[in-house]
Amino acid sequence: MRRVTVDTRKRSWAKAITWRLIGLLVLGLISYLVTGDWREMSAITLLFHVTQMILYYYHERVWESILWGRVKHPLADLPVKQPLTPEDKEAVKEHLKRLGYVD
Repeated sequence: MRRVTVDTRKRSWAKAITWRLIGLLVLGLISYLVTGDWREMSAITLLFHVTQMILYYYHERVWESILWGRVKHPLADLPVKQPLTPEDKEAVKEHLKRLGYVD
């Protein structure tokens, strides 16, 4: 079964930050190997990654609003008032199995 979720802004920021940390280490190492100077390496790396992190965040938010390539779950429109318990989920699964929708 596919998930019916949307990334929160907080999750988009977390993804942007962790991805940039990986890039920061790589660019920092390359910058230092090329320049041999810690100050130049720091300036290049910091400026580049702050810019990239901000651009990535907005890129993620724009893509979050684009429906292309997404599949809507057939039960997404079902008006559920509260979280389902594991027992409720099992009952729904069994009912869908009896109807032939799931294996």
